[in-house]
Amino acid sequence: MEDDSQKPEKPRRRKRHIFLRIDSWIDSTVWNAGFRAAEIWEEITIFSRRFHVKGWKKAAFEVAGEGMNLGSAGFVLLLALALPAFEETKGDWRNQSDFAVTFLDRYGNEIGHRGIIHEDSVPIDELPDHLIKAVLATEDRRFFTHFGIDFLGLARAMNENARAGGVVQGGSTLTQQLAKNLFLSNERTIERKIKEAFLALWLEANLSKKEILRLYLDRAYMGGGTFGVAAAAQFYFGKNVTDVNLAESAMLAGLFKAPARYAPHVNLPAARARANEVLSNLVQGGLMTEGQVIAARRNPASVIDRNEKTAPDFFLDWAFDEVQRIARPFAQHSLIVRTTIDMGLQAAAEEAIESGLRQYGESYRVKQGALVMMENGGAVRAMVGGRDYGESQFNRATRALRQPGSSFKAYTYAAAMEAGMTPETTIVDAPISWGGWSPQNYGRSYAGRITLMTAMAKSINTVPVRLAKDKLGTKRIAEMAKEMGVETPLRTDKTMPLGTSELTVLDQATAYGVFPADGMQSRRHGISQILNYDGKILYDFGRDEAPARRVLSEQANSSMNRIFVTIPVNGTARRGALDRGIVSGGKTGTTQAYRDAWYVGFTGNYTAAVWFGNDDYTSTNNMTGGSLPAMTFKRLMDYAHQGIELRPIPGIENPLPDGKKATETAKAPSDDNPLPVLVRPRSLSSEVTRLLKDIARQLGEATPLKADGRVAALDGASVKRTE
Repeated sequence: MEDDSQKPEKPRRRKRHIFLRIDSWIDSTVWNAGFRAAEIWEEITIFSRRFHVKGWKKAAFEVAGEGMNLGSAGFVLLLALALPAFEETKGDWRNQSDFAVTFLDRYGNEIGHRGIIHEDSVPIDELPDHLIKAVLATEDRRFFTHFGIDFLGLARAMNENARAGGVVQGGSTLTQQLAKNLFLSNERTIERKIKEAFLALWLEANLSKKEILRLYLDRAYMGGGTFGVAAAAQFYFGKNVTDVNLAESAMLAGLFKAPARYAPHVNLPAARARANEVLSNLVQGGLMTEGQVIAARRNPASVIDRNEKTAPDFFLDWAFDEVQRIARPFAQHSLIVRTTIDMGLQAAAEEAIESGLRQYGESYRVKQGALVMMENGGAVRAMVGGRDYGESQFNRATRALRQPGSSFKAYTYAAAMEAGMTPETTIVDAPISWGGWSPQNYGRSYAGRITLMTAMAKSINTVPVRLAKDKLGTKRIAEMAKEMGVETPLRTDKTMPLGTSELTVLDQATAYGVFPADGMQSRRHGISQILNYDGKILYDFGRDEAPARRVLSEQANSSMNRIFVTIPVNGTARRGALDRGIVSGGKTGTTQAYRDAWYVGFTGNYTAAVWFGNDDYTSTNNMTGGSLPAMTFKRLMDYAHQGIELRPIPGIENPLPDGKKATETAKAPSDDNPLPVLVRPRSLSSEVTRLLKDIARQLGEATPLKADGRVAALDGASVKRTE
């Protein structure tokens, strides 16, 4: 008889047997796979030995391999660099200038044109053959053979520049120049050159050679406020571009390099010398023979005698952008635009910048300046975007992003005043660290417990950092700057309170305009009205724009103004204090390594932001905001306040605390007033101004005349007009 206790042993043995078989299968499979992999690797190794090289061949293969690796990395890098360039092409760039705009100043005087002029749309096939040849011989001889970038021309230019020890030739193709004119600026940076190269390739891929050439001839600046060869032909020679002769074509072709230097209405001998170079280029390029150009050499072009009239080109460029933004929905694009610019103040602003650079530019090692002046209420009265529009059309007042330095502290202190602090609030000026960053004061010394008024006047660095870290936060400061009118996006890192986040001169003027406006938005604008040629008002700033809203409370704004007016008296801007006892307020700014110097200030009448620096971001020679920028502000404001009715700064009792008249004769140059004083032509007195305003008001309220010579009915009666 079977023992029941032995029955469970059979299933156990069966299970052990199954697991042993599985283990055996895994072992054999893994071993076979490894053995097969080793065989395959050996086969690959034997096959690869056929390509094994030694000596110079091995070195060549190593170099080629590394080249492929670097090339792949470079391709990825180029793709990353190309993306920002192609972002520029997203807009309606073909029709961005389909406006024909005539600009008037604030008084109705014509000051310039922008956009497409009807004669500008001349087909390439209708242009004189010698004009096309002159342009190509001078600007881009291989235009019809390269693909946007001419490496042979670039190598030749580099060789010539090396031999001459300076820049005597440019390597940019005509397509690259068009890319710059259409999408970019004249700012001299590596980023701009990279974008220019990619955009040139993009233009070549999307446009025909004729289209590229036509756009180039229509959009290039030609001096005298003209754009395009057709407008230049009318301006300089008084004829259609289709009728210009060889000598005139050579003169036009010579303008592309430097329109300000070779403009014939400014410097005819230089323009003729440049035209002679163009004729030589035609011969050297094989496009014409010496016999064909000899007549043009002997009979150079003559130009129309014009009284030199300077156009506010930087302002017009900005105003034209504003027109396109406002008037794009309008059915009509041939427009008359009344602007806010005052040509007297514009001339004074240009003279103030140029005089400062001419007198102090070499000693301070500074080459560029920019300025925006606004009348309180937001109307832009003057704009200087650079030293010479002919050399560079890049508007440093509206497009250059520069660090504002200590002038940015105004937004930090404004946020503090809104939070309930006052100028008398005390705070500690002592060493501070924030996330491993330890800012220091200009003199590397600390004053201990001081008031906010003293901290602002002395431009103490630790105080705004302490306010941002302990009480406000950088996001609140950025919000305050935005509410006050700064349109450039701001970074909110811990260094922001000291002005490390870039913004524009126009941003600064707009934001500081809040303080003399009693805390209301400054509402900057350059356009008062837009009309069609039938006289119909299509846009009116006062009618169509929203009213100003409050940005700062009256108390906070008054506190800020009390601080600002001390800075030209006993702060960092003593050289910005105005003559004749006129009270002004403002703030200086100087960035790291003295790259940028600012002064932004205001009176009860005007606000102005002044910047000096270099396009290539090189350091100046220890120039601070309290030096040349403050002196330039003073020079302009002393001129602007002659013969006008002074308005008080909100929170400040009297703009003339010493009781002197605003029309008193300006001071002569001295050590305290180093720049020559501009004397504004005597204007109307305050009494006469008020009388004329009263007459204008009564005329505006008077009952209009009917067509039959009668006035409208008054209380049911009709009154016959007195003859």
